[in-house]
Amino acid sequence: MSDSQALRDSFALVGKSGDEVPRYFYSYLFLIAPEVRPMFPVAMGAQRDRLVAALGRIVADADDPDRLLPFVQQLGRDHRRFQVVAQHYEAVGQALLATLAYFLGEAWTPQLQRGWTDAYSLVARTMVQAAEADSVANPAWWNAQVVRHEQRGFDLAVLTLRLDQPMAYLAGQSVMVETPMLPSTWRPYTPANAQRADGTVEFHVRAVDGGLVSPALVYGLRQGDVLRLGAPIGGRLTLRASRGRDLVLIAGGTGLAPLRALIEELAQQGPHRRVDLFVGARDNHDLYDLPALRQLAQAHPWLRVTPLVGADAGTFDNRSLAGPVLRSAGWNGCSFYICGSSAMVSATVRELADAGIAHDLLHYEDAR
Repeated sequence: MSDSQALRDSFALVGKSGDEVPRYFYSYLFLIAPEVRPMFPVAMGAQRDRLVAALGRIVADADDPDRLLPFVQQLGRDHRRFQVVAQHYEAVGQALLATLAYFLGEAWTPQLQRGWTDAYSLVARTMVQAAEADSVANPAWWNAQVVRHEQRGFDLAVLTLRLDQPMAYLAGQSVMVETPMLPSTWRPYTPANAQRADGTVEFHVRAVDGGLVSPALVYGLRQGDVLRLGAPIGGRLTLRASRGRDLVLIAGGTGLAPLRALIEELAQQGPHRRVDLFVGARDNHDLYDLPALRQLAQAHPWLRVTPLVGADAGTFDNRSLAGPVLRSAGWNGCSFYICGSSAMVSATVRELADAGIAHDLLHYEDAR
């Protein structure tokens, strides 16, 4: 990109205006292109955060095409589910340049305008091309009918959905989910199963206090309802990241979902490795999927399941599950997969690293 340092400096200067920047951008965009407003959720807070994060990522990686190109291409594919088409990018570019000009004031020079125009044109062109290529192989979204809704706790449900057409995904990947109760509001969830011949997908959902989508899925969803699912994304929690090593899986709450999917994929593929699954919970009642896990362990001798409950596990005192895992064995050369709340993941990863586990053996994502 042209003069990427100038882009970074100007973006940092604009960023000093905080939340007013995305507010101005979206106000301007909806004014000049009101037809795009239905593509966005009613509550725009999370959307504004995503805009700033995406722009920050683009300018930060402007000099690193190996990092930037896959990110921008994924953005293009992701925007298909919003029914974004090529002409919408012109309005977005106009709103972006107007926002930068407004907040930069006298610092908005003709040279800087040309730099941002060239950079945005390149990003938009890459996104459009990626979307067009993806449309050859995949739908903009999958329709998924609820065939079973099991309440496993007052705030937790297990959903079984049947897709209207096949979806190729790897265990550990996430998909974006939209419920008709909240149009254009998408949240990521990870299937708790490997691909199945019957086209069903299972999600484990806990209602987040103050959230929108998760309470709707837990309390408002009914059998027969139809959700929309976006294309699979992510690779940090997939088996290929482990490069064939034995596995130590550490789950907190519904962070169990992708780890159970990994176990199912191993069972389908082989050759089998040694797998130790540790499941943290506040109490025995919170071990909502333990019967299914025990069935898997009985069927596959290479799998061992260890519940970690209450204060003994440290789950809700210091938010780390590393202690009992490290005390149970040496785990030399194993790959670790950690999934759960943001607090649990960060604390567990930190303690595992402090105990000498190499960084490239630690696989995790943020909160679920």
